[in-house]
Amino acid sequence: MKFTLNAILALATSFHLAASSTVPSARSSTHTDNVSKRQPNTWPNAPFITSGRTIRDTTGASITYAGVNWPGHGEVMIPEGLQYQSISTIVSKIRSIGMNAIRLTFAIQMIDEIYANNGKDITLQKAFTQGLGQVNGTRVLNQVLAKNPQFTANSTRLEVFDAVAGECYRQQIFVHLDNHISKGMWCCGTGDGNSWWGDTYFDANKWTRGLGYMAGHAKAWPAFVSISLRNEPREPTSNPSLARSSYNWATWHTQMKAGANAVHTANPDALIFLSGLNYDTTLTPVVRNQALSPSTSRWSDLAPSFPGYSAKKIVLELHNYETGTNNCNSLTNNLYNGGFQAMAQNPGQGINVFPVMLTEFGFAMDASTYKGVYATCLASYLPKQTAGWFIWVLVGSYYIREGIQDFDEAWGLFTRDWSTWRRREYVEGVLSKMARDTLAR
Repeated sequence: MKFTLNAILALATSFHLAASSTVPSARSSTHTDNVSKRQPNTWPNAPFITSGRTIRDTTGASITYAGVNWPGHGEVMIPEGLQYQSISTIVSKIRSIGMNAIRLTFAIQMIDEIYANNGKDITLQKAFTQGLGQVNGTRVLNQVLAKNPQFTANSTRLEVFDAVAGECYRQQIFVHLDNHISKGMWCCGTGDGNSWWGDTYFDANKWTRGLGYMAGHAKAWPAFVSISLRNEPREPTSNPSLARSSYNWATWHTQMKAGANAVHTANPDALIFLSGLNYDTTLTPVVRNQALSPSTSRWSDLAPSFPGYSAKKIVLELHNYETGTNNCNSLTNNLYNGGFQAMAQNPGQGINVFPVMLTEFGFAMDASTYKGVYATCLASYLPKQTAGWFIWVLVGSYYIREGIQDFDEAWGLFTRDWSTWRRREYVEGVLSKMARDTLAR
């Protein structure tokens, strides 16, 4: 579940760590390039580029995503659910309902710890015990190893990410990375210290360093095609001084440019997704070419120097959790005004055109919510727009969330033990059809 809420901090890019300098090798000990070299004219036909409102592969075919969020940004900092099911089983279930992509989240803390450990990732043994405690961490790790015997206690977190990406390649599922948070924990709130650049845990230099590291590491994943720079930028209410001085569009542009530079330098093939303000519910000034206040500059003035823009690598992403809406027109108008105007067939004069994706939406998997206006409206609207999407969330349970271990996720597609769909009639009926309709257009 996500929360939604309805000067310039001009940090020069030169103060950010360049992705190409002082970066430890983005390869784990068992991670080789041999298994991941892409062959020409084979899936995924990457790298992708943008063409107006459309994403295209190397054959010229249009591409979009119909997928699900798979969190890996919590305290343990590996993808969730592996104590209950194998990676191959989970990916097979995703594939079985017609989805073609995952949004795989990570925390910057994971990369910070690699740097602190002389360029070596920490072991699963350490990851689980520091996340869950000695007793529970050891117990859950043993469950993970039983379900996924390719790992040992001395395997690393990145080796788990590698394995997820490798299985996605085998089953032809695109991997989209998402920097969800800086400190590994549940997200998101305005007072969680991860809200905005300069917040308690949100060190801008470490952020760019982490983005460059993960983009470079993922070059060896043939299924990897894109990355989100930051999940849900939001007002840092626990730091009023920071909010007053820098929570604005000019700071957003400065920082997103630095993040895009880190990614594009490390991996120029990757599409780069930009998220907006207010929990990523609006990108209006970018789309409508308004001043990025308090600056007077507009996107059209700044775009030529924005990393990845001239290479046709920039995509916009929005989130929406208006679950209580009783009016589909109101919901779709909000999406249009928030940023989906950028990919309208007739967006209007002066509108900056981009592909736009809804990378988070979701609701409780109970017996009735999926029949309501919010869920049915999105199931119709997104395929009609040929707009990609990722539903929140895959997990049946988290290793730990907000201090509760084995947290049962009521919004999860899976049941608590990840054995079956929590609301089968929605997942195998409505959601599967939504995926088919999206990918058929």
